[in-house]
Amino acid sequence: MHRVNDLIVLDLETNVNGTHRVFRPSAVVMPDGTLTLIDTGLPGMADLIDAQLREAGFSLGDVTQVIVTHHDLDHIGSLDDIVGRTGAPVLALEAEAPYIDGRKRSQKMPSEEETARLLADPDLPEGRRAMLTRPPVKVPVTRTLHDGEELPGGLRIIATPGHTVGHASVYVTGSHTLITGDALTAEDGILKGPNAGATPDMPTALESVRKLGGLEDVQTILAYHGGLVTQDAAGQLRGLSS
Repeated sequence: MHRVNDLIVLDLETNVNGTHRVFRPSAVVMPDGTLTLIDTGLPGMADLIDAQLREAGFSLGDVTQVIVTHHDLDHIGSLDDIVGRTGAPVLALEAEAPYIDGRKRSQKMPSEEETARLLADPDLPEGRRAMLTRPPVKVPVTRTLHDGEELPGGLRIIATPGHTVGHASVYVTGSHTLITGDALTAEDGILKGPNAGATPDMPTALESVRKLGGLEDVQTILAYHGGLVTQDAAGQLRGLSS
């Protein structure tokens, strides 16, 4: 867990198919002392989120809304558990809502026909089989958001499609903090572009990067995969977007 101004960065470590992974949901401390949680990690991570919030002097009980950047499982996996514990409303861009509430099949999942073909293969790795047979997370979206909308407390919603059709980033105007979800990645404090292997529409994703480059006075950037970028964050963003 890291705290930078009004941003609490959660470091959720786990092993995925034998590979060490770190996911970084975050919580923004609002002016009234409540929390806005942004993304929720994989299934089963609600207790870990609560424990790290407690390290920062808060808890899940302080969460009054959850913003979902997009519907990939590592972002919405614990959404149903957290909503069940907190009663917090779920907010997402309108284009992303049907994937979160289950009306549409996940963009990253193969078709039903392809899934059946894969499952019929006796040599399919167990990790892949488990992913294909896991029941999807389905949580109603309480409120749909729109590009450029600013929520109370200075949270500006920025549509950054490409990684998914309704991917959103969040700009915390008071602290000049940009939370990018998977629109950008980072490594050792160096800002990088979207992960091409996990981004089905790279041309649109790169347009979204250029859009983010138009933000002024960015001081801190949080990438869900890669973590914080604080050294000349604005300069790195401009350079990447150009």
